[in-house]
Amino acid sequence: MEGSVNNILPTTRKAIVIGAGIGGLTTALFLQKQGWEVVIYEKKKELSEFGAGIVLAANAMHVLTELGLAEQVRVAGAKVGMAEIRSWDGKPITSVPVSKQAAQYGTYSYLIHRAKLQMILFQQLNERTTVYMNKKLKTFEQDPHQVVVHFDDGTEDTGHILVGADGIHSRVAHLLFGLEKLRYSGFRAFRGITAFLDKRYIPEIGGGFEAWGRGRRFGFSQIGEGQVFWFAAINGASGAGVDRKKDYVLKQFEGWHNPIEQAIQSTDEGSILTHDIHDRKPLERWSRGRVTLLGDAAHPMLPNLGQGGAQAMEDALVLARFLEGISMFSISSVAAAFHSYESNRKPRANQVVRQSRRMARIVQMSNPAAIMLRNQVLRLLPDDVQMKQLDWLLGYRV
Repeated sequence: MEGSVNNILPTTRKAIVIGAGIGGLTTALFLQKQGWEVVIYEKKKELSEFGAGIVLAANAMHVLTELGLAEQVRVAGAKVGMAEIRSWDGKPITSVPVSKQAAQYGTYSYLIHRAKLQMILFQQLNERTTVYMNKKLKTFEQDPHQVVVHFDDGTEDTGHILVGADGIHSRVAHLLFGLEKLRYSGFRAFRGITAFLDKRYIPEIGGGFEAWGRGRRFGFSQIGEGQVFWFAAINGASGAGVDRKKDYVLKQFEGWHNPIEQAIQSTDEGSILTHDIHDRKPLERWSRGRVTLLGDAAHPMLPNLGQGGAQAMEDALVLARFLEGISMFSISSVAAAFHSYESNRKPRANQVVRQSRRMARIVQMSNPAAIMLRNQVLRLLPDDVQMKQLDWLLGYRV
């Protein structure tokens, strides 16, 4: 669609959202429920059908329940009914007590194709929300009454607030604060989705396993509708190019236990995604005036706790709650709402950033002695201790 200037009526509360990913769409859904006019601008030419699997733990399922979408996700995705951790040669290390967690939190975790989740959210947008694709933000300006955004194609728009939900390379965050360099995790990720069946990991049970080796890790899980998602995390220097991704990953995991090589082999080369994994030192502020940040734009995190999407969804719910009922014509009320949103969300989001980085060091170990000690400790860890360690994360309710 082509964008143009949209004048805001005196009685209309209007939000401009940059980014049509999970965070941006969730924000729009909560705001439209409150009667906002929402306009979403996405720099991609279309909603992507590519992507990887995304895990939605109990805290994310809670947000989806608030939107009335939890059941749709359960149908389109796959519950995590099994979560084993093994060594590279298949020896058991530990397993996550998923059934006990489900009993405690009232839901299993679910895995779903990211594009399917995006489409479920997109299809719930109503006449209060408009989405424009192929719109790259150039700059914005604000005054006590409004914020005006300008795009590379020469168009502009005006709203009462601007929400930057435009990911780890956020243009909104850059314009607000400048940004420190991203922090490289020390590993590169490869991700694939394939139609693959292994009788040990059947769709009816759901979930799968992770296999840990020296500086390398492989994960395999059902994501619903006959598909399997896998990832490979491989230690190495940042920026190392790979021409033949499939051959490279196969070589890295040659000799690892079944069905690792078979799952990789069954995947189309063109559907394998790869990129270096980064996060960023937490920002001191997320907001300025009528502009705020959300999700990876505010707090990019490593994927080791599977919480990137979940934290963006939590952000969206909290932001909407603090914006409900405020006067859009008062800059002080907008600033107060954004301050309350930050104060509520920053401690938790930053804790997830820190813990995800700590988990990366644990799971990507390359020292044989440290690996042996880690595996021995995990083998002896009782279920109730595992559950207690993750309760702050999974048991959280906005």
